[in-house]
Amino acid sequence: MKKIRVEEAVGMILGHDLTKILPGKFKGAAFKKGYIIREEDIEVLKDMGKYHIYAVDLNEDYIHEDEAAIRIGRAVAGEGLYLEGPSEGKVSLKSKYKGLLKINLKALEAINNIDLIVLATLHNNTLVEQGRTVAGTRIIPLTIKEERVKEVEKICSEHGAVISLNKMRPVKVGIVVTGNEVYEGRVSDKFGPVLRSKINKYGVKLLNIEYVPDRSKKIQKAIKSLIGKGAEVVLAAGGMSVDADDVTPDAIKKVSSKVITYGSPVLPGAMFMLAYTEKAAILGIPACGMYSKTTVLDLILPRVLIGESLSKGDIVKLAHGGLCLSCEECRYPTCPFGK
Repeated sequence: MKKIRVEEAVGMILGHDLTKILPGKFKGAAFKKGYIIREEDIEVLKDMGKYHIYAVDLNEDYIHEDEAAIRIGRAVAGEGLYLEGPSEGKVSLKSKYKGLLKINLKALEAINNIDLIVLATLHNNTLVEQGRTVAGTRIIPLTIKEERVKEVEKICSEHGAVISLNKMRPVKVGIVVTGNEVYEGRVSDKFGPVLRSKINKYGVKLLNIEYVPDRSKKIQKAIKSLIGKGAEVVLAAGGMSVDADDVTPDAIKKVSSKVITYGSPVLPGAMFMLAYTEKAAILGIPACGMYSKTTVLDLILPRVLIGESLSKGDIVKLAHGGLCLSCEECRYPTCPFGK
């Protein structure tokens, strides 16, 4: 930084806040650190008694924090996002619509490994509403060598979008509720209404809720019927444990072309099952989905609804953060569960 006359400071970067005082009316920063001085500011500065300032002399190898943040934001932003700012050197990435946030974690780490550059995001696979801030970026100093910003741009060109938003699709969903006690009318159905309420927040289309006894062939027939009617996702509720009457896993296995997992390292949700046919995903929901507010289903269902094809490895990764704390007041997703 160097001390110069205000008349010579046009186009330079202010190296410190300049306070303006109007007795009884105002006291605060009239010009903030990092501000680029314009011709029309000269008389205002003199009215404040500022005839000299400390300015940052920006040479051709460096760029200002605002330009750096904008370029980084544009480089990392993918589908469904827009930029807001810069404000005080920071650019925010915000969601254009409701969707599931996807972060390229490898690229994110590579960018933050570049000295003096910051890119912070929400957690991967977070369901966000329209207008939500999902990431923020800035540089640490007022100026930075342009080559470091070019490093970010190179990483993004090699990895594709670092941050993107997958819009929730109007997926057709079918529900199969199993259990002799419900089918025979001995007890009222509690599972169906819970699942209906859960999927409603994703904007999907519920085709139907089928009720079947604990008989493998009946369950298979119900699943096939829903898929035949266009269901892209089928939730098979109940009968997922090791009890003698629980045959839902057997039914799912027999109608599927590929079983990804029976069992998940998530509590609640250990007896969860995920399988695929050529046309649909089938999710076996254990009894915890009926009485626990948040379960493995909340971690898996949004990803399935955007059309993501999950692997066994994706399920295994849920172990880290897969223990629900069963808080008295559930605040999911603003909690460690699934993180």
